[in-house]
Amino acid sequence: MRDESLADLLGGRRGAVDATAPPLAFAAGWLAGGQSLWGGVIAALVAGAAVAVWRLSRGAKPGAALVGLLAVCVAALIAVRTGRAADFFLLQLVSNAASALVWAVSIVLRWPLLGVIVGAVLRQRTRWRRDPDLLRAYGRASWIWVLQYALRLAVFLPLYAADQVAALGVARAALTWPLVAACLAVSWWVIRRTLPADHPGLRHPVTPDPPTLPAQSAATSEPAQTEAR
Repeated sequence: MRDESLADLLGGRRGAVDATAPPLAFAAGWLAGGQSLWGGVIAALVAGAAVAVWRLSRGAKPGAALVGLLAVCVAALIAVRTGRAADFFLLQLVSNAASALVWAVSIVLRWPLLGVIVGAVLRQRTRWRRDPDLLRAYGRASWIWVLQYALRLAVFLPLYAADQVAALGVARAALTWPLVAACLAVSWWVIRRTLPADHPGLRHPVTPDPPTLPAQSAATSEPAQTEAR
């Protein structure tokens, strides 16, 4: 099976800067301001705006470029409303918990999200679901993504409970692109191990032939002709 890797198809590096720059800026601004909440918020907003402008300059769609900035604004608003710097990372905690749940449910329902995403990228609609081997491979590989979100929660929750703002910023950066890269590599390995050796690859789902109706025309026409005689 010769095919692009998941990293080639999904472009795992695209969101790395968006996800890491604002949290790191928040932690740096918080420390530089003598653990000032507003120092962290201003630094994060400046970083988020800079990332949005950078993405727009590289030809990204305005909506896609502004989503990251919107997330930073929401995280900053939560922290300002509660007055607790660690709450800047609360949105990330909720997002990872919800993502782990949604991915797990999708696997149980036999609509693994990895297949949905790759199928959409390849414009296959639901053809991949009619390939039993692909459906099985996507289901197994999607568990790697569930574990990714669970690992983030296992790291973030103790730091959040202990109010470790700087450590949360570093952990957010460390568990973004490096973890996504590992997740892409491992899930791709799982897919390749699950698919048969002669499978044509992700771009070519093998769908079963539609059932053929038994040829009854000859059998029914002959008695009819006999009765007519």
